[in-house]
Amino acid sequence: MKDVLTHISDSGIVPVIAIDDAENAEPLAGALMDGGLPCAEVTFRTAAAAESIKRIAVRYPEMLVGAGTVLTVDQVKTAVGNGARFIVSPGLNPKTVEYCLANGVPVFPGVATPSDVERALELGLSVVKFFPAEANGGLNYLKAMAGPYRQMRFIPTGGIDESNLLSYLRYAPIVACGGSWMVKPEAIAERRFDEVRSLTQRAVSLMLGLELKHLGINASSPEESLRQATIIAALLNVPVKEGNSSNFAGAQFEVMKRPYRGTHGHAAIGTHFIERAVAHFERRGFRFAPETNVEKNGKRVAVYFEEEFAGFAFHLLQN
Repeated sequence: MKDVLTHISDSGIVPVIAIDDAENAEPLAGALMDGGLPCAEVTFRTAAAAESIKRIAVRYPEMLVGAGTVLTVDQVKTAVGNGARFIVSPGLNPKTVEYCLANGVPVFPGVATPSDVERALELGLSVVKFFPAEANGGLNYLKAMAGPYRQMRFIPTGGIDESNLLSYLRYAPIVACGGSWMVKPEAIAERRFDEVRSLTQRAVSLMLGLELKHLGINASSPEESLRQATIIAALLNVPVKEGNSSNFAGAQFEVMKRPYRGTHGHAAIGTHFIERAVAHFERRGFRFAPETNVEKNGKRVAVYFEEEFAGFAFHLLQN
């Protein structure tokens, strides 16, 4: 369960897909993977669902594929038998939930009211689907409903797209968001997988929000650091901010008091969600230097890539 939850949380977005023709399953999954989302919920709204799950699980074992719109225990058995690693349902069916829990299958039933949440807690669940999210009042309603249930986390689905994704993901009790805007049925049916890949990449870029925050320059001494920072600050008409290990010229330039990582210096790349960014880059083959982790209040806020690029060390920085 923990590994599945970590994978879902690291993905941030769970594409909710309906596949009418199992022949489209593998290229669709490939487009999602190439776009940066190694996770998918294949809904049992079509007859091709089970076969589609099987094909994706075999072709892309590194992809976390689950089954959605699961209404019965028999559907759970079918889904898991074909390779589904988690179960999602639109509502809370105690029989389905109890079967999943008894058999070690991660399950995320749908909830829409405090009573639903309390039933989920009674069954031993700690993560549920909030569905349909926007039709039920959206994020404001979820915040009001979730308030008394600090131990419960949510995967909101329904009406979520690029316009509200970040608002949901920034709410701490949310594990990830389900959505279908990057996997439109007509695009799947017409095999427009380049479009799916492009929309997926755009969604991931929006979620991560990667941008250059500042450039770090290595100086030979504290005195040289302050001198260079003062020159840059005068050039840009920005203030100098003196620190323990570096001096800033505005927010864009950091001059180190001693040579640090990077032949020439470093570049700080800001992100909305550093853990998701780390997972994203690791999936793409990049490595990080764990000894450079910086934490604040028990959470990672910065970490350097292991390699240099063009003579600069790069690090991620939590916005």
